[in-house]
Amino acid sequence: MFDAQTTALLRTVLDEVRDGISRYETGVRAHVASQILEAARQGDLTIDGLRQAGSKALSCAPTKWRWLV
Repeated sequence: MFDAQTTALLRTVLDEVRDGISRYETGVRAHVASQILEAARQGDLTIDGLRQAGSKALSCAPTKWRWLV
């Protein structure tokens, strides 16, 4: 469980990384969120480290999760 300050940081980074992702791409959004949380669980609580984890997750998200628009 994370404290309120860490939770706010996680939410901020998640919102930044997911900003360009359609709300309908739920698989991608969930994948990005899980990877940011995993980085935090492993002790990376820096904003840059969490952004990097989120960006990496976004770039590696399987294309089958993405809607063809």
